[in-house]
Amino acid sequence: MRDAREQPDDAPVAAAQQEHWQRTYARHPLMYGMEPSEPARYAAGLFRASGCRTVLELGAGHGRDALFFARQGFTVHATDFSSVGLEQLVAAAREAGVADRVTTVVHDVRDPLPFADASVDAVFAHMLLCMALSTEHIHAALAEIARVLRPGGTLVYTVRHTGDAHYGVGTAHGDHIHESGGFAVHFFDRRLVDSLASDDWHLKQVHAFEEGELPRRLWRVTQVRGA
Repeated sequence: MRDAREQPDDAPVAAAQQEHWQRTYARHPLMYGMEPSEPARYAAGLFRASGCRTVLELGAGHGRDALFFARQGFTVHATDFSSVGLEQLVAAAREAGVADRVTTVVHDVRDPLPFADASVDAVFAHMLLCMALSTEHIHAALAEIARVLRPGGTLVYTVRHTGDAHYGVGTAHGDHIHESGGFAVHFFDRRLVDSLASDDWHLKQVHAFEEGELPRRLWRVTQVRGA
């Protein structure tokens, strides 16, 4: 991991991104539809096989994956830094009849997680860690995820990587962060993925896949919290 003094100050970019997502969700309610992502389908099967009951979703947005997990019988804690997105999630959970299995909290992933140590069975984060976050903040987020996961708990996360067509396009903010079309992305290289799976983790799988019309090129990473 690079020295913290070499990290760019991501606070202004992150603040602008939070405002951007608030406006985007307000203008385009349920913008990603209600069908779950393929990574969520994969994660649900993995979580079920491991006997998981509680899932923490980071960066849940308006909740298409959180609602899917709830419909699969999991208790879901959903976080996002967009209150607008989470309001849409709560309304959709009520309509789907799963509100009793879903809780939400507005949270910036750069801050400590508002959950007790070893309090969840699994964590899911679809394209959250590749938002406008410095490498330092990404490592801090993984440490927090390790803290709240029970020993043997599973983390599944997805990130856009440096093989993506948008890598290097648009405004460069340093630390592999590039902004294009109003969206800032931290593009991962394999070295970063491997570094995030050190210490308290066992890296199980790094799966390459594509999503969307561009298409976005991503990695789906599965790792397990050590004892």
